[in-house]
Amino acid sequence: MHGHSKPIGRRGLLALTAALAATAVAAPVASAAPSSPSVPGASPASPAGVVRSLERAAHPLRSTDPGGSTADLRALGAMVGGANVVGLGEATHGSHEFFAMKHRVFQYLVEERGFTTFALEMSWSAGLRIDEYLQGGPGDPRRIARETLAGSPWEREEFVRLIGWMRDHNHRHPDRRVHFMGDDLGAPELGDHVFERVLSSLATARPEALPRLTELYAGLRPFDDIFAHLRKPLAERKENAAQAQEALDLVAGHQEAGGADYAWTVQHARNIAQTFAFATVDLADPASVTAAEVLRDQAMADNVLWWQRQTGHRMLLSAHNGHVGYLSAHPDMYPRTQGTVLRDCLGRDYAAIGFTFAGGSFLTKDTSLDGDWKPVTVPAARPGMHEHTLDRVGCRDFYVDLRAAPAEARTWLNRPRPVYDAGSTFTPDPRPLSRSAGPTTFSSTSTGSGRPTGSEPHPARRAERRPPGTAAGG
Repeated sequence: MHGHSKPIGRRGLLALTAALAATAVAAPVASAAPSSPSVPGASPASPAGVVRSLERAAHPLRSTDPGGSTADLRALGAMVGGANVVGLGEATHGSHEFFAMKHRVFQYLVEERGFTTFALEMSWSAGLRIDEYLQGGPGDPRRIARETLAGSPWEREEFVRLIGWMRDHNHRHPDRRVHFMGDDLGAPELGDHVFERVLSSLATARPEALPRLTELYAGLRPFDDIFAHLRKPLAERKENAAQAQEALDLVAGHQEAGGADYAWTVQHARNIAQTFAFATVDLADPASVTAAEVLRDQAMADNVLWWQRQTGHRMLLSAHNGHVGYLSAHPDMYPRTQGTVLRDCLGRDYAAIGFTFAGGSFLTKDTSLDGDWKPVTVPAARPGMHEHTLDRVGCRDFYVDLRAAPAEARTWLNRPRPVYDAGSTFTPDPRPLSRSAGPTTFSSTSTGSGRPTGSEPHPARRAERRPPGTAAGG
């Protein structure tokens, strides 16, 4: 594996830190921006005044790569405060700087703020496999990444390095171990080991219930390709979902007899049921697709909440801006996001940090369900885009707490404007627009000429970003 090495420009990565709340930074919509400010009684701020206002609030970043002094992150630590879950977004699923910065922030939060779990928008079962390795299991970072992240945006050198650092941390600090969790559904696969964990646990706790559970799971496993499963008739997929739910009900019904560790068994069965419920989506029916996305974001939030309450860990949650923010970037498709659920349940114990940039390259795909990740380059942000103004701030890379930004900056931020934003796919035209739903903290970090990583496209700045390192094992 190797990383792309393109020259770094003046600036490229912007970080919005602390809480994707009532800001207009990272949520695209299809309608034009309103012609008047959204703050009652406020007058439009001058571009130069907004830049000066942002410069007063900006905290420069020494680097986006991990290692070295973390003194520049102390203000970020103060912004996080006592939050137990910190959502750390990304404007694309394919930018080196986003991934590297997440490693850097997590390392700081572990060493200085007592965080112990890195949660990622990936399958629950894959997260379990990575965590087993971190706690001393066999293998090496590259092999583990290849086995668990294959085909995903995170099958990249940057995550190999993160996994390696976490394993090394646990070796050096056995009394302060860190953990890895996947908060998502079982895509692209559940992994047969999850079924085995549920079955073996029930065999000990309630052996008389084992035959029925074995029967229910027999027709569901192996589940090693969700895309192939989605090609099955809808009626068959609904029957599978009903069986997975019955299995969950059976397992959960014996929780009192199972002991303290049995809660994990119920959670494994819950993730199986969540996955099969999601897989009943009718891709030809927009309403069904929206319902499936609502289910997915709710499931991700539920899994994060379960983990935090079960372990008591302080967690960094890594996902796209659209999944960690308080409001939806696409309310027609995602009317209630993971970030919304977490904010409603945790209040100030949840804080969101978003990332943006103003131009460069990243990895993306042509279709969300298939295809290869390939580099795409976007031009520098144009006048009228949020990132065009942010790119004029006199710091190469920086972050801003939007909750405490000066009034002139808040007035500007509260007005929707176009941004670059993408998920697994990216559509350059029409240029997406932002809604009032962004992070509390806004971080602008330079990605240089932009190196694609394994993340999704995001707002571009004058300095381009670069793609992430090549796929693990590649």
